[in-house]
Amino acid sequence: MKSDWFATASTLSKALPYLQRYDDATVVIKFGGHAMGSDEAMESFARDIVLMQQVGVNPVIVHGGAPMINEMLNRLEIKSEFVDGKRVTDAATMEVVEMVLSGRVNKRIVQAINAQGGRAVGLSGKDANLITCDPADLKLGLVGKPRDIDPTILTHLFSADMIPVIAPLGSGDHGETFNINGDTVAGSIASALNADRLLLLTDVSGVKNEDGEVLTELTPKQIKQLTENGVIQGGMIPKTQTALDAIEGGVAAVVILDGRAPNACLLELYTDHGAGSLIRKPR
Repeated sequence: MKSDWFATASTLSKALPYLQRYDDATVVIKFGGHAMGSDEAMESFARDIVLMQQVGVNPVIVHGGAPMINEMLNRLEIKSEFVDGKRVTDAATMEVVEMVLSGRVNKRIVQAINAQGGRAVGLSGKDANLITCDPADLKLGLVGKPRDIDPTILTHLFSADMIPVIAPLGSGDHGETFNINGDTVAGSIASALNADRLLLLTDVSGVKNEDGEVLTELTPKQIKQLTENGVIQGGMIPKTQTALDAIEGGVAAVVILDGRAPNACLLELYTDHGAGSLIRKPR
């Protein structure tokens, strides 16, 4: 038993340089996929977020919720149209999207964080003009892309030691509500805050090479080469593009990591080992 105590103390001692490195740092975390699936995973994630804030980090959570949206649309028997494999978001679908994202999913995360001793506040991009959108593609209806980010509400929440939890919705110029890709929202907010880190929690262990091995550190140039060579493909392409856009927008580094791994965020920030694939400009 004593050996366990010594191991714990040693781990804490080794974390000191990282605790100092991220003191008063802003870290934006995109939370979704299987990491949201179980109560145990949600509880573990919430505990990690509260710990991060306790040691000086300003965490911002951006979440998705596509499986929950699909479930509710099916339950309400609302049929969807698709264009090029993408769902068309009409007015009826948008009502469900907003209800699920701003309601069920957002408040579940808020409640989980508060249950661990944090003080989380649920928002969407519509609150305090946080996200103003243009249509992403007129064929897709009420699907938006961020045009302007006003992070004032987030800085006020930081000052009050509160943790923002953001649903990926935004407002249009004519009062419309737009559904936005969660990774895109996370990247745009991270850029607006000049965040130290953007963590994109996914269902895979990171960016892989031709042999299926995780690449632990990459530059934007390497990402572009891997994409051109077809090594990065499928669902990893939009995630790496989000990373490139965020870095270009002023984010110090982006990490693509497996949100299903226990304590993934803590491993990335506070250990030598790290987690997933770190993307940043060459030093």
